Amino acid sequence: MLPTFLVHGGPMIWVIVAASAVALVVFIERLLHYHRAQINSMEFLNGVRTVLKRDNVVEAISICDATPGPVARLVKVAILNRERGREGVREALEEAGLVEVPPLEEKLNLLATIAQIAPLLGLLGTVLGFIRIFAQLQTRTTLATLQDLSGGVWEALICTAAGLAVAIPCYAAYNYLVSRVNAIVLDMEKAATEAVNIVNEPHAPRAP
Repeated sequence: MLPTFLVHGGPMIWVIVAASAVALVVFIERLLHYHRAQINSMEFLNGVRTVLKRDNVVEAISICDATPGPVARLVKVAILNRERGREGVREALEEAGLVEVPPLEEKLNLLATIAQIAPLLGLLGTVLGFIRIFAQLQTRTTLATLQDLSGGVWEALICTAAGLAVAIPCYAAYNYLVSRVNAIVLDMEKAATEAVNIVNEPHAPRAP
């Protein structure tokens, strides 16, 4: 069935297929990236707190370096700026958070754009299909047959269906990835608040 669609879909079907391939690559890449970025923040923070109770700042930083994701990097920022006091740590975390969020949102606009333009590409293919029909009718001197019309109708219907078939899952994938970003950002905010408390607890060492 798919080869038939590609043969009869006209030139726009290949544009739609290319757009769907790009969307699939972006979705998989972002999904893997978010999977690596999202950790059990409470378990991680408890481990860091335990290490800092032993006044072992080097080990705490090593734990942060060995743990992937923005939460670990924010906690490392808090530890490195612990001598600045509560407000200083909070300001450092706010600055670090502004740096961490854009990479999480990277490429999401591309997926949203494909979801928006895929139906338009299908509509363009539909229009081109009907143009093909009328171009053939104009050149004929006899009555048109069903076979004369079928090619253009095939192209029109296939492009419309393909555009919608790409747009619907792309839109769903975009919303899913946005929800993952929001969950990670929420974890970052909670971890930042907890990190401020951890490095400012009496047992946390400060620079002389």
